[in-house]
Amino acid sequence: MTSFILIAAALVVLAAATVVIPLLRRSTFGTPPALWAALATFIVLGGGGAAVYGRLGDRAWTQPQVANENSAQVMVGRLARRLERNPEDLNGWLLLGRSYFGLEEFPLAARAFERADQLAGGGNIEAMTGLGEALVFDDERQLSGRAGQLFEKALALDPKSGKALFYGAAAAQRRGDLQLARQRFQSLLDQSPPEQVRAVLSRQIAALDQYLAAAPAAQAQAQAAPTATPGTRQAAAVAIRVHVSLDPKLAARVPPGAPCFIFVRSPGVAGPPLAVRKVAQTFPQTIELGPADAMIAGLGIQPNQDVEVVARISISGTPQAHSGDLFGSVRVRTTAVTEVNVQINQLSP
Repeated sequence: MTSFILIAAALVVLAAATVVIPLLRRSTFGTPPALWAALATFIVLGGGGAAVYGRLGDRAWTQPQVANENSAQVMVGRLARRLERNPEDLNGWLLLGRSYFGLEEFPLAARAFERADQLAGGGNIEAMTGLGEALVFDDERQLSGRAGQLFEKALALDPKSGKALFYGAAAAQRRGDLQLARQRFQSLLDQSPPEQVRAVLSRQIAALDQYLAAAPAAQAQAQAAPTATPGTRQAAAVAIRVHVSLDPKLAARVPPGAPCFIFVRSPGVAGPPLAVRKVAQTFPQTIELGPADAMIAGLGIQPNQDVEVVARISISGTPQAHSGDLFGSVRVRTTAVTEVNVQINQLSP
């Protein structure tokens, strides 16, 4: 039995590491790693798995065990059926939410956390942040909607909630409130996180400081324009029309269904890109990126700006760069109407 426990523990740590380490890496865009998603993943894979087994598993060690690749789903199904008979079990619903999240069943995780939130009368931090996180993982646009509201409510109840601070900072950054985003990242940093996490937060704060320093100059330039009427200000927003093609020599290396990410960034400047769009791998194709594609409201592509346009076919399906990704890039200075040709002709090492 001891040998089994040691082997199982080693496998759990290995499985957690393969998921958590990529989440902690800095993305190609310069956005912060999925810090709290990484921590939640480690907890779900380790403590969550043990909790589910402790509640539902067969602990008769002397009996032969039948291998079943769906055992996790089976145990979670048993928990769900138990909750049907005992729907007032708050801790059970929280456990079910964590379990579904660990299985990447985000809509089901959201339903479980929502039930827990209802039972707690809106006063349970884990239920609120768990629901918000599940909504974001299912659709990141929820960060600007209901999920963002849940994190704000959680912060009102517990201003030091790590998960609420992280997602609350991300929501503030998305809507252009960079000062609030910086304040929340700094609050996380003040909680003395591990050194690796501390380094990530410090880089994110430094990137926001760069944007905050540049924002007044950009605003002053816009206000100083001689025809700065509402109509002309809207017209001044720059769009880049990107013609994307694929080098035929690399066509055989493209996995079926792998998405392509087109993004515009300031060369040599840390932080999120100026604009980004996810598209299907259809080549050649033309994509136009404009204000609607900005990562931070008001800090999109500007006229007469040196930018780098990158097209990346993601092997992993995420914007983060991975070895084996196919990409191409070109630098250009923006004009009122900017057109650029980008050929995907390189492999990430």
